[in-house]
Amino acid sequence: MFNRLSRTLFIGLSCLLSLSSFSNANSAKPQLSQQDILAMVEELSNWGRWGADDQLGAINLITPKKRRQAAKLVKKGISVSLARDVETEPAADNPNPFVHTMLSDGQNLHAQWCSDNYSVSYHGFAHSHIDSLSHYVHKQTLYNGISSKVVTSEGATKLDIHNLKNGIFSRGILIDLPKLRGVNYLEPGTAVYPEDLDAWEKLTGISVSSGDVVLLYTGRWARRDAVGPWNGTQAGLHATSARWLKARDIAVLGSDGGSEVAPSGIPGVTSPIHLLMLHAMGVHMLDNLDLEALSKTSRELNRWDFLLTVAPLPVKGGTGSPLNPIATF
Repeated sequence: MFNRLSRTLFIGLSCLLSLSSFSNANSAKPQLSQQDILAMVEELSNWGRWGADDQLGAINLITPKKRRQAAKLVKKGISVSLARDVETEPAADNPNPFVHTMLSDGQNLHAQWCSDNYSVSYHGFAHSHIDSLSHYVHKQTLYNGISSKVVTSEGATKLDIHNLKNGIFSRGILIDLPKLRGVNYLEPGTAVYPEDLDAWEKLTGISVSSGDVVLLYTGRWARRDAVGPWNGTQAGLHATSARWLKARDIAVLGSDGGSEVAPSGIPGVTSPIHLLMLHAMGVHMLDNLDLEALSKTSRELNRWDFLLTVAPLPVKGGTGSPLNPIATF
């Protein structure tokens, strides 16, 4: 039998080995090929699940019952914005800044109105936005087998953001990866695997379920403040995590970046998560959210689920929309 000192040393060594295994888990992962991803497109497909004419995709999982359950999550009445303040300065991660132009102002003594104009090219890696299901083309098709030719120079006649005019109202779940790993933020290029998502559920007691909106916090903006902007790499989900998300039947996926690790590490496939979510599963995506305040509030309350409301602009033909999602506890 161990004496007390031996038992203490044994437990300490076991913990160190466990942490070492966790931190080195990424290096032990098998490499995926382009063919593996194409097989997952078929495996995880929701095409036809809600009918041949469906344009909502996984939004169908947010049922009236799910909305009622989400509304009951409001206990304290605390609301938190998940939108990044608009980025108006050019940077490595913001080649197309938000432009705010005043048309009339209060300096004119005869002015009756003050007015202005906004202009933003919101797709990319800077501005908080939602991708509609017409955003991602694979083999000349969109979600549900709809031809990519429905997207013309006039806009998208199917799968556009106007389909979400009534908004998204569901349970949101924050997966706080810096908290899980005991760091301030994830470094660009850090991959998040199904094992990490399992570990978060175990740590928090939260179980992701059908119709949920999953938000992945990597600490992207905290790192940007500390180190400065960068482009071309990001922390996020490894492609294998798509199976985990499909098994739980999520409705929407979002993050403080693009939700997926970059580079992907898969030759010939640059954005496997976007391919599998938007094209195969019909899961709308929320990109470039600012989750710093949400992480802070969730840690203070020790709550990782909340009511999430998302209201895109009802643009007919739009492939997405800028937005300001709100989490309410």
